Amino acid sequence: MTSSKKITRQTVSLFHKKIKEAKRIAISGHMNPDGDCVGACLGLYTYILDLDGEKQVDLLLEPISEKFLFLKYAEKITQEKTGEEPYDLYIALDCSDTGRLGDFRQYFEEAASTICVDHHISNQGFGDLTFVIPDASSTCEILYDIFEEKKMSFDTAQCLYLGIVHDTGVFKHSNTTRRVMEIAGALIEKGVRPDFIIDETFYKKTYIQNQILGRALMESILLLDGKIIFSAIKKKDMDFYGVDSQDLDGIIDQLRVTAGVECALFLYEKAEGQFKVSLRSNDKVDVRKVAENFGGGGHVRAAGCTVEGNVRDIVNNITPFIEQQLIQEENV
Repeated sequence: MTSSKKITRQTVSLFHKKIKEAKRIAISGHMNPDGDCVGACLGLYTYILDLDGEKQVDLLLEPISEKFLFLKYAEKITQEKTGEEPYDLYIALDCSDTGRLGDFRQYFEEAASTICVDHHISNQGFGDLTFVIPDASSTCEILYDIFEEKKMSFDTAQCLYLGIVHDTGVFKHSNTTRRVMEIAGALIEKGVRPDFIIDETFYKKTYIQNQILGRALMESILLLDGKIIFSAIKKKDMDFYGVDSQDLDGIIDQLRVTAGVECALFLYEKAEGQFKVSLRSNDKVDVRKVAENFGGGGHVRAAGCTVEGNVRDIVNNITPFIEQQLIQEENV
């Protein structure tokens, strides 16, 4: 395995060499694909086809949110493998381990050659060629440094900008560096419109999405003298409003910006007694460490896990891990 925590000419050359030599390529990201995952997968797909329009590439990804469908080749996303033979090259993007590939994991493991590009600190490295750069804001930032800038089209640039803007929370998170802003500027020079991407994928909501957001906020509860806020949506409520998990985007971030709050939790019921828990923090809590106690993971300020039980027990079990960090912070 060739592993790199920084991008070098040698690893970039090998990346392009593997793509050029492969006849059949597959690209995948993690389950429940978010903005960085979608941007990275579609950005790489577009980049490869721009280099060689005859190249056979499968884009294996779970269905994406409608708000991302404006990206070029979004309609090429599929859950079905083409052909029976193993892929010559399989590229995993924004995945901390092979388990995050979900149903596509088998195809990755069968492939003749594999590449992993990721920025999660929990990634121990997998694949024949591995770019794991925890200091990067996003997988899309890493891809920008791997791609040849002069060969990057507007469509590729738009995908990468989407991923960066989502994993930096519109350039608000602590992972927003000078380098991130320089890359964003370069992508804008390619013709990317920040106002369009940010409005379309962050702020624009349907009437039903506004209703479920309003309900989540109205029923939110403060804990630990207002340092923690949580809200939960049960499956029966989702069925009543006719929404799915993608319609819940943005709720956790709205909870987080409540005055006085250090940590926000949002739970939604995936199946009876099984909840997806999203965690966000502002300054003092490493929510990745909290999530890892429940089999999850993520980043310092944004993480998640899936937990079984009822809402009260789940929140009561998670809260002490947050409280412990807050106490330690106060004693420093």
